[in-house]
Amino acid sequence: MNTPIISLYNVRQRYSERTVLAVDRLDIEPGSIIGLAGPNGSGKSTLLRLLAFLEAPASGTLTFMGNPASCKSNQIHRQITLLVQEPYLLKRSVHANVAYGLKVRGESDIMAKVNHALELVGLPPDKFSCRQWFELSGGESQRVALAARLVLRPKVLLMDEPTASLDGQSATMIRQAALAARKEYGASLVIASHDMAWLNAACDQIIHLENGKISGTH
Repeated sequence: MNTPIISLYNVRQRYSERTVLAVDRLDIEPGSIIGLAGPNGSGKSTLLRLLAFLEAPASGTLTFMGNPASCKSNQIHRQITLLVQEPYLLKRSVHANVAYGLKVRGESDIMAKVNHALELVGLPPDKFSCRQWFELSGGESQRVALAARLVLRPKVLLMDEPTASLDGQSATMIRQAALAARKEYGASLVIASHDMAWLNAACDQIIHLENGKISGTH
């Protein structure tokens, strides 16, 4: 039996003494696609930030690959990435945005890797590589932000309402590129979305959250 890539045990998260998330047990299996459903304020974004090791829980244990892990671990942050609803891009070209993480890591074949990532999100490199950040639509910006994550081949790709407010073409390309991440290199996906049709079609399991607690799964 595979060791879950991320596990939560008796996790509680509190902001200003208010408990916003209470999860007794949650396992993210390698290569799985998990959907997070629930109304606004149900705890989806908080759960994603914990899964991304961007913040530590008030109590409980998070493990990565079976070992207790810290949100300060650079090694973990190299393997888990979070795409939020409002993308942040560097004030640079599309190529520079997607290549940034590769250069920080000292990787080779940067041009080929960047071009492949752009193709995955449906942005032809010959048309978009030299385009500046301010020349992109909202949907194109989100696709560049996703390409910048896919190019690093993370073990876990977390997505927080990635297609909300996007045009139809961009939303479709985001969905397809996310699934390609699992097909190409076995990434685990956790997707928070109100798009239940997408979650039902793509996910191995959907977790329903309400008032910070898991209210059901299917």
